[in-house]
Amino acid sequence: MWSQILLPVILAALVFLAVTFLMVRAVFPAGGDVDRWAAVSTIWLVLPVMLGGLIVLAVLGAGIFVLANVPELILPYSYRAQRIFYRFEYGAKRLALMVRKPALMMQGIASVIKSGISRARERIW
Repeated sequence: MWSQILLPVILAALVFLAVTFLMVRAVFPAGGDVDRWAAVSTIWLVLPVMLGGLIVLAVLGAGIFVLANVPELILPYSYRAQRIFYRFEYGAKRLALMVRKPALMMQGIASVIKSGISRARERIW
């Protein structure tokens, strides 16, 4: 564990600290130009954010362009799709009616038979 995990981590941390120390000593030997390096650091920190914002702006612009030009293309196809779905709806309603009719007919026949039996019982009694 020591040679495979802890030693490489400790060595990497020491190398990082040494490189940082040497860089600070080389850049700021005797007071150095701190303002200029602060501006350069700010540029490097802001640059990825600006590139990300530019990508988001491009995607947003493309979306606006597509949404502005697509309706002319969509309208004929949406009308066709709407007609197809109206046909499906009509077929589904017709199928539901065809399935429901025998059940309703049997319920009607059963109610007629029940009322006939109840009338016959009333006459007998």
